[in-house]
Amino acid sequence: MLTRRVFLEGIGAAMLGAGVGASTATLSAQQTSPAAPQTRRAGAPRSHEFVFARLRYNSGDWDYNSKVAANVLDAIVQYTTIPVYPEEIVITPDSEELLSFPFVFMTGHTLVRFNAAERQNLVDFVDNGGLLFSDDCNHDINGLYAKSFEAEMRRAFPGPKTLEKIPNSHPIFRSFFKFPEGPPQTSHELNGWGDDIVHEYVRGIVARGGDVQRDRLGVLYSNKDYGCEWDYDWRNKRFRTEDNTKFAVNVAVYVMT
Repeated sequence: MLTRRVFLEGIGAAMLGAGVGASTATLSAQQTSPAAPQTRRAGAPRSHEFVFARLRYNSGDWDYNSKVAANVLDAIVQYTTIPVYPEEIVITPDSEELLSFPFVFMTGHTLVRFNAAERQNLVDFVDNGGLLFSDDCNHDINGLYAKSFEAEMRRAFPGPKTLEKIPNSHPIFRSFFKFPEGPPQTSHELNGWGDDIVHEYVRGIVARGGDVQRDRLGVLYSNKDYGCEWDYDWRNKRFRTEDNTKFAVNVAVYVMT
């Protein structure tokens, strides 16, 4: 069975050959990570690098929380030895290059809607070892993003276990930092403005592909608004008593191992 590391090694040639075509994947220069001078100039991502790819879907505000990528990449460089690609990459759900990336982030407040081709491409992405991290900016289980994203996932991955709550014993909560009580809280939940619920869980979908490591998480879904929690300049992290991007490091380590 394939681990994600084997998956990454296998797609390396495809990534370099595709060159991350500008028609379907665009580089956001504004998202340059502070790690960039320590690594290399941006070119095509390499197979051993963590790439922060963002999903550009047509129905909603996909580009919200613009500082997340730089902040997460900085945290990965700060705490781990995982090499990172120094810029956020934006990719569409129907892109032929989607399967070249092991990690894709999506967020928003409003409608999530995929057409049949986009939906199937996302299924192929998950079943071939990719991880889609969907974060609800509304932190509201009755909000439009939550309802429409969940409906899309049930269309794409029908079954009784679609978007089950992830137990606190799951490896993603101990892949690097230890979170024995499950996903960390966010200040946005605690301050309200959503459904006035502190969600003690995140949910997920396990990849079904026969070649992917068994029980591997393919979709990570949060109503906790991590995107807004991580949407600040990485330089301001020194003013915080606790680094709130540590869970993002866990996700990256989970993806890359």
